[in-house]
Order: sequence, then C-alpha cells, then structure tokens
Amino acid sequence: MQTPSLEDTLGRALHDLRISVTDRCNFRCTYCMPKEIFDRDHAFLPQPELLTFEEITRLAGVFVSLGARKLRLTGGEPLMRRDLEDLIAPLSALPGAPDIALTTNGSFPLERIHSLKAAGLKRMTVSLDSLDDAVFKSMNDVGFPVAKVLEWIEESARAGFAPVKVNMVVKRGVNEDSLLPMARYFNRPETILRFIEYMDVGASNGWRMDDVVPAREIVQRLSAELPLEPLDPNYRGEVAQRYRIGGGPAEIGLVTSVTQPFCGDCSRARLSADGKLFTCLFAIGGTDFKALLRGGASDEDLRAAITGVWQKRADRYSELRTAQTTNLPKVEMSFIGG
Repeated sequence: MQTPSLEDTLGRALHDLRISVTDRCNFRCTYCMPKEIFDRDHAFLPQPELLTFEEITRLAGVFVSLGARKLRLTGGEPLMRRDLEDLIAPLSALPGAPDIALTTNGSFPLERIHSLKAAGLKRMTVSLDSLDDAVFKSMNDVGFPVAKVLEWIEESARAGFAPVKVNMVVKRGVNEDSLLPMARYFNRPETILRFIEYMDVGASNGWRMDDVVPAREIVQRLSAELPLEPLDPNYRGEVAQRYRIGGGPAEIGLVTSVTQPFCGDCSRARLSADGKLFTCLFAIGGTDFKALLRGGASDEDLRAAITGVWQKRADRYSELRTAQTTNLPKVEMSFIGG
C-alpha cells in the first residue's frame, strides 16, 4: 500500500531526504569551503557529535515511512566518513527500497566505486567545475587535477552507475569559459551534465549577485553551438530544467535557484551530520533530532516530530531573496549538503 504524502503549508510533499554524513571535506572549493574560513584551525564536529550509522538508518527509516523515496548522501565530502558502505547497505534494505544516491568530488581510489555499488548505492553524482586543469585546481584550492575526477566518472559509468550526473557550479569571471568545453565533453548518454547557478548558501563564500551567470545566459552560450531541446520534468519537484542536446541521447540540466526559483515544488528535507533537520538549503536554523534519538524517543515519537516540522514548513527563500536576506547568517552548505 502506498504511503500517503506528508505535505507542508504550501502543499509540497516530503519525497527527498539529503543526509550529510560529515562536515569535513578534502577540498576547499572557493564557493563552499573557502580556505580563509575553513583553515587548519577550523573546529569540525568531533566524532561523538556525529550521528552514528545506526541512528541515521533508524531516522531515515522513519522518513521513508512518511513518504520519502530518495535518500542522498552528502557532506562535506561523504567519502571522508570511514566505511560509508556500512551505512549504504542498511539504507538500501529499508522497506520500500528507497533510491540511494551519493554526491562526491570523485577524489578517492577507484576501488571505492565498486564497493559502494556492492553495498547498494543506486546513483552517483560527481562535482566538476571545469575541464581546464588550472581553473579546476584554483576552484578546489587544493591542487587536485581534473584527470583524476574524469577517471572516477568513467569508472562509475562502467560500474553500472550510468548515467552519472556531473555538477558544475558556474561563477562569473572564474569558469564560465568552461561551459561549452564541458557540454562538448559530456555530450554522451553515460552522463548528465548539470550547470548550477552560484548560490548564496551559508555566510562565508562572499556571494554577490554580480558573480551569478544566469541560466538564460548559459543556454544562450550553449545554443550558439549545440542545439538544445527542452524536456519535460521526470517528476514534480525535479531540481533541474532538462534539455536534450542536438536530438541525440545526451542530456543537460540547469539548476536555477537564483534567477528562476523552484521553491513551489521543493520536496527536500536535509539532515545535518549532527542530527539537525533543515527544511531549506538556505535555512538559518534546524530542529535537533539527535537529542530525540539519544533521549529514548520511539519511532512514533520521531514520526510525530518530523510530521510537526514538515506540516509547518513554509520556506520560500529563493522566491523571496533580497539584499537583506542574502546577508543572514545561514547554515553552511558543507554542514547540510547541497
């Protein structure tokens, strides 16, 4: 029997749960974890403060019972969490067979791809902001080369994760010249390239509207060489606007949170590594579920708490964004995932 949808004040159903398993990352991307803020003295969460895999699995199971069908593991960099496969296996075995996905920077030994697949991972998303080695190294700010990420993408496709999603954050004056080279390279059915407008997540990346390359401009740049055919969404609440390239099998997407907000269909909740539930990527605060888990709450208690948070949800940050709200002390993306 299908689980009834849990809806918020705007009629948006809870379908997706983003689970941050760590706030740590081995990159220092300038738009997410700038080195000036996240330096060697930065205080990351100590291990006891993180949700255990058992706690994550239990809480995810309650979300699934309330209608969540997609579980995405994020960070920070989720593969910085040791033995992540030991979390994926029980998640993939939850009743209802939820879709388990992972977002990674692809900087780890290729053997991990196969162990992740064996554990039950269904989908792979890889972050890559340019094919130009100098540009990419500058953006990840740890000198990591493009070639290694491309190897991860290719091996992921061979391992059965095709199509592999490739996320490119586009920032004015930094990597917009990489738009066409990226579209040419990933013009194939094994991958789906997604261009993401640079967003004002958190309070440490120095975001300015002038740094945003609007989706309309991205489409114009690509269309000058590659014919784009708009595609219908796969489902209500899909993040990316979809296009087919040149009538062939390859697909690209655009994530337009800044210039063309999609709050009206947002179906995503976010769980931080220390067990706080956030109902918006641009949230200022969250609800502490770790305290409930470690305080003896039953599954029914957790269901009631999640229901109470979601049914009161009214978030529309991207639709209401102003010069004042962009300066609010929002939670960092590395803390709650993208």
